Amino acid sequence: MSVFYVWTFKYDNVVNEFNKFQLNDLTRNLVGTSKIALATLLIAGIWHPSLVKISSIIMGLFMIAAQYYHFKIKNPFFKHMPSLILLILSVIIAMIPRQ
Repeated sequence: MSVFYVWTFKYDNVVNEFNKFQLNDLTRNLVGTSKIALATLLIAGIWHPSLVKISSIIMGLFMIAAQYYHFKIKNPFFKHMPSLILLILSVIIAMIPRQ
């Protein structure tokens, strides 16, 4: 739910962050669309468990990229926390065995 919240209601913050990261609008929009799609697949994974593993792995890769960019621009640690928490959750979700 946090992905939906950030990419819809806090979109101005996203725009500011991507500008600081020196990433263009197309990249920002592709990342946002991908994250929303992955979050949707993770929710759909409640009913279709086969969707969960690959979605959580790809989401984790996005969070690793986010960490890279936070380190690149030397953001304070509290700015790293949202993507770090989502990275940890993605790893945990990917590791849970499914039927």
